[in-house]
Amino acid sequence: MSEQSIKLGEFGFAGDDHVVPFDVDALDVRGRAVQVGPMLDQILDRHAYPEPVARLLAEVVVLTVLLGSALKFDGKFIVQTRSDGPVDMLVADFATPGSVRAYAHFDDERLQQATAEGADSPAALLGTGVLALTIDQGAYMQRYQGVVELDGSDLEEVARSYFRQSEQIPTDVRLGVARIVVPGEGGGAERWRAGGMLMQFLPSAPERSRMADLPGGDGDEDDVGGGHPEDNAWQEALALFGTVEADELLDPSVGVERLLYRLFHEQGVRVYQGVDVIDDCSCSREKIKSILDGFTAEEIAESTEDGVIRVNCEFCAKEYLFDPQEFDS
Repeated sequence: MSEQSIKLGEFGFAGDDHVVPFDVDALDVRGRAVQVGPMLDQILDRHAYPEPVARLLAEVVVLTVLLGSALKFDGKFIVQTRSDGPVDMLVADFATPGSVRAYAHFDDERLQQATAEGADSPAALLGTGVLALTIDQGAYMQRYQGVVELDGSDLEEVARSYFRQSEQIPTDVRLGVARIVVPGEGGGAERWRAGGMLMQFLPSAPERSRMADLPGGDGDEDDVGGGHPEDNAWQEALALFGTVEADELLDPSVGVERLLYRLFHEQGVRVYQGVDVIDDCSCSREKIKSILDGFTAEEIAESTEDGVIRVNCEFCAKEYLFDPQEFDS
């Protein structure tokens, strides 16, 4: 529903591929929620990943969208795993205002063996390694990067660990991925869907900011306003958040706004205008040529096959062809 078609008193639902910011003032909670459909389906189908790999990459895409859509400046947010499991690398980036791209690298032989042995849980497929979250503000600004260990936990728990260690903001995140049958499309075509919700506790009241489980909180119950064990706003928010089922996160018949209302209607939840996210790779012939321009004559010769240089974008799978003579010095 477009903004122009929404009349006073009516409500426009975000639908797929649109991030919805929200807050719950009574609990000092803020966050973002999203359901992704066509955008995710295009990314995953382009590469025809095996289902376990596609599910992992879908979770990374949702996590990247939830975090990247919080950027208040022109830039890029990148989530990347490097690990020793059969799926040894997952990459997704979000470029403002809403461009998303992603790809996965995996060892097919090890993946098949893991699947045959029943060792194909997300944690087992990733193995041990690191998850890096990078904020890139452009060519003339220093990058910021946070790194958290991949230790056999799922991506939800890894994300929570990142916020505990790097941001020191009480945070919870939920992710859900499924391949569903869409009625009426060639007898029922299968489509990828995913959803996610991120919630953070950002207290404005001094007494809440001194709670023992917050950074800098002293937990001294004898201090006036300190500790406040009777104020369980964050615990209440966590309890409500914990009732969310994975299928609710991605169910198009529920939708983000209905789900938020189910969770927080007693406390009062507000949603705000968000941002559309699209499958949009930033590669171009000009960018790739600028990289090849830096190659030596020997490297150009080594890159030439059957008289041409072929470069494939890992993200969008587009092939670029170059004549080696373009790079004669």
